[in-house]
Amino acid sequence: MNRRTALKNLTASIGYTIATPTILSILSSCNNNNPTWKPLFLSEDEKHIVTNLADIILPKTELPGALDVNIPQFIDLMYHDIETTENKNIFKKGASLFTEKAILNSKKPISELSKKDFSILLNSYFNVSEEDSKNIINQLKNHVKNIPQTKQDTYYIYKFLYTVREYTIFGYCTSEQIGENVLAYDPVPGIQLGCISTEETNGKAWSL
Repeated sequence: MNRRTALKNLTASIGYTIATPTILSILSSCNNNNPTWKPLFLSEDEKHIVTNLADIILPKTELPGALDVNIPQFIDLMYHDIETTENKNIFKKGASLFTEKAILNSKKPISELSKKDFSILLNSYFNVSEEDSKNIINQLKNHVKNIPQTKQDTYYIYKFLYTVREYTIFGYCTSEQIGENVLAYDPVPGIQLGCISTEETNGKAWSL
């Protein structure tokens, strides 16, 4: 399966997300690919982590990657402008614990970790059995107050990693570059027609 087909299937599996005007505004403001950009919510270490994680999740292939459509900037603005205080605190806690684990395992400052280093770290968290994976997902559906104290650190780390993954996919699929050039796109849609085969859109899932 090539990248374009995988993206089509991925978009179909997460549903046709309707981006609100506020989120669309954030997406349009993330169109300046500048590696020296200054985050508003993320710390510099968190910026380094999110940038590498986004690049691992959706690397550049024959299609643009997450960094080509400024996903780290998008995540930063979503947390600065949109997310609740509680979710911001959960993100920060998870990022902090992930950083501690990364430094402990690598024996290097977080700013010196490469994409390869982060890939090894991610494998340690996600290369688990199907049963463990289901248990993790079920735990993440709960509020942290319902998680035993001994498991809260793990909860926060996975919450952070899953959130980065979800926002990476959402921001990527709803970006202008991907929405118009990779997915099916109609800026002036007509009447609502249900159950349309993807064959009618040349095999593409809809971006809008």
